[in-house]
Amino acid sequence: MKVRHTLCALPRDPDGPSSDAVSWTAWDDGFLAVLADGAGTGAPAREAAQHAVSQIATHYRTHPLGWTPGKALRETVRLVNRTLWNESNARFERAEMISTLVVALYDEGTLHVLGIGDSRIYLLRQGQLDQLTSDDIDALLPLKLTKALGAEEALDVFTSRHAIEPDDVIFLCSDGVHHHLTATELHAKLAAGSAARAIATDARDASPAESRDDCAAIRIDVISLGWTAKRHEGQLPVPTKLITSQKIDGWTLVRSFGANDRCWLAEREGCRQVMKFAPTEAERDPVIAQGFLKETWNAIRFSEDPAFVKAWENPQRTSLYYNMEFVDAPGLHGWLRQRHLQVDETVKLGTFLVNACMHLLRHDLVHGDIKPENILVGTAYDSLFFKLVDLGSCCEVFSHHSRAGTASYLAPERFKNAPVSERSELFSIGVTLYQALTGHLPFGEIERFQTPAFRDPKPPVKLNPLVPPWLEAVVLRACAIQPERRYQHFSELLHDLANPHKVRPWHAEHTPFIERNPVLFWKLAALLFAATSLALALLLAGR
Repeated sequence: MKVRHTLCALPRDPDGPSSDAVSWTAWDDGFLAVLADGAGTGAPAREAAQHAVSQIATHYRTHPLGWTPGKALRETVRLVNRTLWNESNARFERAEMISTLVVALYDEGTLHVLGIGDSRIYLLRQGQLDQLTSDDIDALLPLKLTKALGAEEALDVFTSRHAIEPDDVIFLCSDGVHHHLTATELHAKLAAGSAARAIATDARDASPAESRDDCAAIRIDVISLGWTAKRHEGQLPVPTKLITSQKIDGWTLVRSFGANDRCWLAEREGCRQVMKFAPTEAERDPVIAQGFLKETWNAIRFSEDPAFVKAWENPQRTSLYYNMEFVDAPGLHGWLRQRHLQVDETVKLGTFLVNACMHLLRHDLVHGDIKPENILVGTAYDSLFFKLVDLGSCCEVFSHHSRAGTASYLAPERFKNAPVSERSELFSIGVTLYQALTGHLPFGEIERFQTPAFRDPKPPVKLNPLVPPWLEAVVLRACAIQPERRYQHFSELLHDLANPHKVRPWHAEHTPFIERNPVLFWKLAALLFAATSLALALLLAGR
């Protein structure tokens, strides 16, 4: 297709910053136009608008091929909304990073429109101007928004679909534009071919000084549509049986990885890659199919972080799978059969896992199945490196109340249907570090449907005398049975791993006081003895 676009975000004060933000992304057969208007005039509003336009543009293009454009757009906006909500509450303890949002997406031959707040999208066709979005404002208080990005943790997101034609004009604008230009004036300017900056400037100049607002606009002129390929592949078949030497899309399956017969090493002309296929249940269960597509999305969008393996999709695939780079490295579980990790290697592993989990948490996600089988161990320049794999259990924090994951690494509260959380992930990290140091699980092997009775684990130093006291304290605190005795945040564990001299000693819950703090115990004992002796002396002197 061929389009022409102009865009701008003018501040109310020519010398000041704008709380509006715009972005434009185009590809051969589509485009994505995003406009956000930060609610307020301060830095949080400006950050909200800028974050919204940049993250929507970034995440939309990584969505699974199995999602329709409309679904991909809605999921992306929900993700950005949660990110703004979480960051705002973490920094300000209330919703401060709030923005309106309008998106015009043309993909697979259809225009998808999304509006939140009072920014608008118009369509000019054959002399008629129509508003494609509706304003989310209070009927009695027109300046009060009833819906905005970042205002609430959960956001209802809707999109509408429209056909477009050559010579159509699509126009996105903030309220600073449509509040100060009438529909007739806007129609005339669009029909006359005015660029986005000219229209925004006219709107700002037309507004009284006391009510002047930031003005943002995007104008899109459709010149020709061309041919567009349909990318939605939700009905791709799921192969039920996979065997060695089987050929799929030109790749030969070499071997499966461990017990997972849905994840295979594949070869073609000397090149190797990993192919992960959807579960066989996805053929008849749309919930499982959508779960696999979400896993695909997560794998692709986290590919740029070195903690994860690179992932992509084959646009010409004939069945439901995604591709990953092949990292020629064993899993940590197999590595530990040969030897334990040394102290410095365990610290490096812990730091790696915390950083990987913090990256996921920034996207409001947790891994959900941290264990040695999901950690690759490689060597480079005589040093170990790690990769975290298998995002199949990855989910939104606090979203799952099930026992999803591997029982031996699940936090005790997860067996009582507590939601997966930062603290439950820290427990899994602690169990993994304990096993890396000692070769043993701190609470033994736990069966999937068992409800175990947790008891304090054996101190790691009794299984590996080379474990220093500070690292033992870190590991035992991470996998504490009671959630309140654990590290509460990833950053706390990261701090202790980097500062051994600042690590507080760890004692089991019912450890006698003399063992928990012998110095203080004997000081108090000496003080009590001295006080008793003095009292007796005074008593005898009085006689």
